[in-house]
Amino acid sequence: MKWLTHFGLSESPFQKDLADDKLWVPTSRRRLVDDLVEGCHERHHVLLVGEPGVGKTCVLRALRQRLQQDGFRLTYCHNATLGRRDFYRHLCLALGLSPKATAAAVFYAISDHVKQLGEERLHPVFLLDEAHLLHQDVLEHLHILANYEWDQKPLLPLVLVGLPEMRERLTLRKNRSLWSRIHTRLSLGAAEPGDTAEYVSFRLKRAAADHELFSTDALGLIHEVSQGALRDIDRIATACLKLAAKRKLVIDRELVARVQQAEPALDDAE
Repeated sequence: MKWLTHFGLSESPFQKDLADDKLWVPTSRRRLVDDLVEGCHERHHVLLVGEPGVGKTCVLRALRQRLQQDGFRLTYCHNATLGRRDFYRHLCLALGLSPKATAAAVFYAISDHVKQLGEERLHPVFLLDEAHLLHQDVLEHLHILANYEWDQKPLLPLVLVGLPEMRERLTLRKNRSLWSRIHTRLSLGAAEPGDTAEYVSFRLKRAAADHELFSTDALGLIHEVSQGALRDIDRIATACLKLAAKRKLVIDRELVARVQQAEPALDDAE
């Protein structure tokens, strides 16, 4: 692509396919990742909530990378819209077990499986994304998975991830059994302007940029427009690079503003 050659880039810097071990975690988010890791080490149930686009997926990938290095086995589920029976079938398949006919049979199968993993010094963690979409009957039944063995340790530590309304649902009286078992409760706030600048610089360096391509005021406007959402930063920054290369312009605040006004026409700038 001509715009990559123009800037001397080895690859498109803001593409989505990035391995976990090369993942960027902003300085302002590292403490939160540490808290998540600590919660899993203590075998606590965890709740992480945040608005769309604030970086929950980035944080979860960082968590996965850290836990896999520490002997944990993560089971990830992103289909939170299933009914209770299908949800349990999905969980069994994710754990490598044969689906059972009843919830009780599933419970005992999972219990035996978790105990076996413990004997092998592997610690399972069930990570449920988009948890705010859970059907109420599934949510009411999750407390069984979150139950403690003789009040000492959870059968299967849960990491529930979703939008802020997930916290509101859990605090309802009908969900108090599950809520009382969640000891690590975390919120992911909006990104800071420094996070956006750090992210753009990180991605450009990975693509072999030998100098900063975006001015400080350009990064400020990108953050203002995107509100720190990584997907929007990727889109806007790529459009800026294409337009700047096509018209031989510097990437300043004015160019970012022009991109915002003419984004649909920028696909032809490659």
